[in-house]
Amino acid sequence: MDFDLDGNGALVTASSSGLGFASVQALAEAGANVAICGRDERRLEDARSDLAATGSGDVLAVQTDLTAPDDVSHFVSEAVDAFGGIDHLVTSSGGPPSTTFLETDEQDWYQAYDLLVMSVVWTIEAAYDHLLESAHGTITCITSRTVREVADGLLLSNSVRRGVIGLVKTVSREFAPEIRANAVLPGTIETARIEELIEAGIERGTYDDYEAGLEAMASEIPMDRIGEPRELGDVVAFLSSPRSSFVNGAEVPIDGGLLRS
Repeated sequence: MDFDLDGNGALVTASSSGLGFASVQALAEAGANVAICGRDERRLEDARSDLAATGSGDVLAVQTDLTAPDDVSHFVSEAVDAFGGIDHLVTSSGGPPSTTFLETDEQDWYQAYDLLVMSVVWTIEAAYDHLLESAHGTITCITSRTVREVADGLLLSNSVRRGVIGLVKTVSREFAPEIRANAVLPGTIETARIEELIEAGIERGTYDDYEAGLEAMASEIPMDRIGEPRELGDVVAFLSSPRSSFVNGAEVPIDGGLLRS
């Protein structure tokens, strides 16, 4: 399918690896100019090089801490200067640590809120005027299936990410019809984050080893396997494209059918 994104400007946060990178790969292959960010300079440069060889558009990489609003504003400004505007915004972030309620202190809550919710707020605030000027502005927020169904050991993700869904639902109505806003809800997809969760499970005694953790995570998925990052990236590209022009305010699970509602 031709996503008709040639020459569009797309900005993707937390995109030097993981689901953010998979999303920006799909957008770049569809012909978009892409702006990526991350905190690790070496990883960011490696991602920039890979993307430059992937698509036909330009690639901008800006070192950014998503929990620092000035960094977020700078990233958006750099993308606007490079591409002459922004047509598509995709928000992503690393996950907060695996923890339980009794293991979590007040500062952990504040840090998770800045990472998962305020980073999205700051990015949308900085990009809004530019998305409004676009003929086809879109916002796609990568969240987690935990916004609908909690996962053991993921207290902060279970609790805090739900704020992003409320935000998406609200702005999808407030910004329409000029800007569409949607969310994707990834399930168990093979990224470094899954490796971290399995390792944490091994430390707690939940899994005997990594393979046992992987098998346990896949055991209840109707598709009988873990997802691949690009399977999410392609959905993000679709939601950013004119092919999804009547999709607004949606929450799209990408979890192999694991969610029951």
